[in-house]
Amino acid sequence: MSDLFEAAGLTPKAPAPLADRLRPQTLDEVVGQDHLLGPDGPIRRMVDSGRLASMILWGPPGTGKTTIARLLAKAAGYEFQQISAVFSGVADLKKAFEAARARRLAGQSTLLFVDEIHRFNRAQQDGFLPFVEEGIVTLVGATTENPSFELNGALLSRCQVFVLKRLDDAALEQLLAKAEAFEGKPLPLEPDARHALLALADGDGRYLLTLTETLYAIGPDQPMGVADLGRLLQKRAPAYDKSREEHYNLISALHKSVRGSDPDAALYWLARMLDGGEDPLYLCRRIVRMAVEDIGEADPLSILVANAAKDTYDFLGSPEGELALAQAVVHLATAPKSVAVYKAYGAALKAARETGSLTPPAHIRNAPTRLMKQLGYGKGYQYDPDTEEGFSGQDYFPEGMERRVFYDPKGEGHEAKLRERLDRWAAMRSKRRDDD
Repeated sequence: MSDLFEAAGLTPKAPAPLADRLRPQTLDEVVGQDHLLGPDGPIRRMVDSGRLASMILWGPPGTGKTTIARLLAKAAGYEFQQISAVFSGVADLKKAFEAARARRLAGQSTLLFVDEIHRFNRAQQDGFLPFVEEGIVTLVGATTENPSFELNGALLSRCQVFVLKRLDDAALEQLLAKAEAFEGKPLPLEPDARHALLALADGDGRYLLTLTETLYAIGPDQPMGVADLGRLLQKRAPAYDKSREEHYNLISALHKSVRGSDPDAALYWLARMLDGGEDPLYLCRRIVRMAVEDIGEADPLSILVANAAKDTYDFLGSPEGELALAQAVVHLATAPKSVAVYKAYGAALKAARETGSLTPPAHIRNAPTRLMKQLGYGKGYQYDPDTEEGFSGQDYFPEGMERRVFYDPKGEGHEAKLRERLDRWAAMRSKRRDDD
């Protein structure tokens, strides 16, 4: 065996990474997941009962999914077997199930841990069903993706989904304390730099310990400040996937922050998306949508600002063009909001579909021929701009359809003037009907 290690340039006693050496040995040592593992947590109750149910552990990287699965098997007395959906195929699954069946005949339960389970296709996921149903394996799947989108409904119905939280600063600080106790000396960091180190980890405990190991290996003897730390270490890439759930979570947060008139939160989510590599054109389209969907006639300038931001980005590119998107987001977030046009169009569309065969009244039909004029097309039409008040009050709805009100602004921003004008016209229209 030693010859194999030497051929690979390793030795059997090669040191493991710090994150592996500090891996918790009991569930009580796992940090940041008390909602699942605390005295009243659902996973803790399973362990206390001595019987595990199949489950999906869903959470960001570095939150302890693999560790929890190992410790579950240990605490419940199950045989732990691990496969990865990235490296395993149908043959590997068959071997795992056959081994689990043999253990069951010998009275031994198997916890099958499947890392990155969402990477198995639908047919492969279906292959788990009979073995889970028969109790041959207790399945524990780990995923960073939303199970609702990535896993079969049939498989989900046989598993409980537990959400692991991103590690907060308190949990990360616990990991740092464990690392310092293990190394027997404090990290060479000033207080501000220590806080910056937690921010660099971005909720990933494994990455934090990797950074810590680097600091112990190459860091100076004297405590470093924030600037020195930044030069020594690299920031973790943001957890953002443009085609997955995080994309939709962040664009929803941006849109709702604008709708909720919070420019500061809106700028934050915009920056998160741009920093994560989002396509600026996608953001431009969504910003235009905000202008027409949530603001409308309360601030008609908003749609011009939104489109101008797109044109400015096209003209300047990055990074200067991103300021135009930020300006548009701030303008929309601070603008008055109205969905009156949005609702009006929906109501008008519904009415159009219900009454689609009705023709316009004769007085507003076009009359390009003598026959049409003889039939009364255009007869009695009044040209509103030529009337004394610029408003005739004529009926423009189809013959046989009662007048309906679709556009009903509440009076926010620019629509305050429109509300006043519409009320005045409604009174004039009513007076005309009474006079007729």
